[in-house]
Amino acid sequence: SDEVGNGSYFGPLVVCAVYAETSLLPALKKLGVRDSKMLQDKQIRQIAKELETLVPHQLLNVTPQKYNEVQSTYNAVRMKVALHNQAIYLLLKKIAPKEPEAILIDQFTSERNYRNYLNQEAHPVTDSLYFITKGEQYHLAVAAASILSRAKFLDELDRASAELGFDIPSGAGYQSDQVAAKILRKGGLPLLSNY
Repeated sequence: SDEVGNGSYFGPLVVCAVYAETSLLPALKKLGVRDSKMLQDKQIRQIAKELETLVPHQLLNVTPQKYNEVQSTYNAVRMKVALHNQAIYLLLKKIAPKEPEAILIDQFTSERNYRNYLNQEAHPVTDSLYFITKGEQYHLAVAAASILSRAKFLDELDRASAELGFDIPSGAGYQSDQVAAKILRKGGLPLLSNY
């Protein structure tokens, strides 16, 4: 599993879990699956279309509205733990009775911290969990999750841009600050919190 959107001021937080059987790994490699940070947006969208039918996956999309609503009770790490766990749990139900040899999570916190937050979840997936930073560089399943997450994130930024009538950028910094100011002038904090 992997997530996209955590470091961006605008857009959703998207988490995806992918089940990639060993027999599918050559097809993923041939398709060009690798770390989404090494791909252009156009490539991500093309590969994501193929992945949607090629691999079982579970995508969760937390809109900015929902993120802002639950942030008072879920800090950023706890929210990501809940989302990764839910995506994995739902994917395991989809692929049952098959069981993965291992579950690799792109590490965003220590394993101990992840498991502490996991205890608060309704359906904690606790067995065969492995954590590695930059997991999308080490396993095609995590890279596929990264691509599917990024494609959904880009689609949501496009939707927001269409709604507002101007481009909503990815990331954070000066450009995002300027767009935030524009949204504030247009509709105040209530409008900004939607994006």
